[in-house]
Amino acid sequence: MDRNTPIPRPEHPRPQFYREIWENLNGPWQFDYDYSDSKKAQGWAQKDSLPFTITVPFCPESALSGLGHTDFMDAVWYRREITLTESQLQGRVLLHFGAADYHCEVFVNGQAAGSHEGGYTSFTVDITPYARPGVNALTVYASDHLRTGKQPSGKQSQQFGSYGCLYTRTTGIWQTVWLEFVPKNYLSSLEAVPDPDNSRVHLRVFVHSPAPGMAVRAEASLNGRAVGNSQAACAGSCTSLTVDVSEKALWGPQSPSLYDLSLTLMDQDGRTIDTVSSYFGLRKIELSGGAILLNGKPVFQRLVLDQGFYPDGIYTAPTDEALRRDIQLSMDMGFNGARLHEKVFEERFLYWADRMGYLVWGEFPNWGLDISEADALCTVLPQWLEAVKRDFNHPALVGWCPFNETWDFDGRRQDGRVLSCVYHATKACDPTRPVIDTSGNFHTVTDIYDIHDYEQDPDVFCKRYAGSAEPYETFPERQQYGGQPYFVSEYGGTWWNAQEAQTQRVRMENGEGGATGWGYGARPLTEEEASARIAGLTKALLDDPKMCAFCYTQLTDVEQEQNGLYHYDRSPKFSEEAYRAIREGFSAPAAIEGE
Repeated sequence: MDRNTPIPRPEHPRPQFYREIWENLNGPWQFDYDYSDSKKAQGWAQKDSLPFTITVPFCPESALSGLGHTDFMDAVWYRREITLTESQLQGRVLLHFGAADYHCEVFVNGQAAGSHEGGYTSFTVDITPYARPGVNALTVYASDHLRTGKQPSGKQSQQFGSYGCLYTRTTGIWQTVWLEFVPKNYLSSLEAVPDPDNSRVHLRVFVHSPAPGMAVRAEASLNGRAVGNSQAACAGSCTSLTVDVSEKALWGPQSPSLYDLSLTLMDQDGRTIDTVSSYFGLRKIELSGGAILLNGKPVFQRLVLDQGFYPDGIYTAPTDEALRRDIQLSMDMGFNGARLHEKVFEERFLYWADRMGYLVWGEFPNWGLDISEADALCTVLPQWLEAVKRDFNHPALVGWCPFNETWDFDGRRQDGRVLSCVYHATKACDPTRPVIDTSGNFHTVTDIYDIHDYEQDPDVFCKRYAGSAEPYETFPERQQYGGQPYFVSEYGGTWWNAQEAQTQRVRMENGEGGATGWGYGARPLTEEEASARIAGLTKALLDDPKMCAFCYTQLTDVEQEQNGLYHYDRSPKFSEEAYRAIREGFSAPAAIEGE
């Protein structure tokens, strides 16, 4: 890459585990298609060049990649050269991928260096044994067979084109690729469990390999002031220690206080071996009396469904600012959080959620995976637990939801053992957060009971929720409410596009039927009708004393799906007058808050 060419997505991709010495590998890579997934057998890992150029980290389907190729690609190839010094090779050279969809293999100088299964979770390859001082060839192969029913694909379309609520596919690398230069033994990961009741944080610090004689030191600060530290001798590869903080500042939507955390690995003489910067928030989540408590107080979660798609980057935000702006757009509309829907979002989004006090639910892109048989567990569980481990430390993340709407697959019902096992494994890995087994349907075992309801008539909605003494059930023959906290985690989806509404009115006047685009229910014919419908549906939920949260569909339009509060490019869809009515509806007091 020309040194004068800006690197796309140049920011550090993992703010909760930051080292100063790293190198961003985003930018132009050589590239080629492998439609029959046969070129690995032809020796492409050893090829000296590839014919096309792609801009990483954007997928080949996206405009920002420079290719915009949206046909099915069973496999793709990447190649670039990296230069390493003898000094860098004295320690370890780690090659990190934010995500690559779906099965990925890495070759260094033609040698197989590592592989990873799963299109949504981060992975690392230690390339030190395969690298040499000077120029090294880095080749990446990614295969993606999303139509098999054997891999999770989220909202990626399994037809040639997008349709309904399924959108343009993503193949290959779609998050930042970077190098880190670390010592032979190094800090590899961190688990931070906040304990606000006792003004402390409990840490589990992992090193790459057992470190007898070494020690870990943790130092916490708040707004630049040192507030606590702790040190412990390394015991195996995991060291536990607790940091008491002298100043207590809770993390929450109104005051997202964050503590900076420095971790140092030291040898037996006290010399620094490795240093990592991180942060944490003091907050706890509990369920009580039908409410979700944050730091002991009920917080009604006003959530929006966020698909995490972008018109020019597909799965990948064009800039870091675009991630931050999506959160700001949501907060401006009156929401205090989001379901990060059918996708494991990149870590930078969670970083901004932490900074801005924005509540999020971590989800998994289970659609596309056949869970009617228990062997699906072998696919979903390792990938899901990678996501849980990666995002465990984010204070903004207030719950987990590994599955969404587990519809029958070719007439076969879900195997409840898959949901139950994933639920219990999640609780074992993270007992600090609630877990919803499958959002909407069909529940097997869950901490919070949620349903989806796209009824478009506010009067009907009011009778179901505010006017009913019992929680409304969408599939009583398939699932049964058990007294958990309860909410409607998808509703609305009101189909609105001003230009197309005008076209539809003309077509109706001319006796022509049909409508372009896609959304839920009948399309409103005026902006006033649309905004009144959104506000009316929301009021019915807010007036229901059983309701602990809601989640409106959705933040933006996505391709043909036109039920967002903003256009796909994030520009306004409504007039300011209509937005005012919608905001007031989302922000109105909830009945449960009055209690």
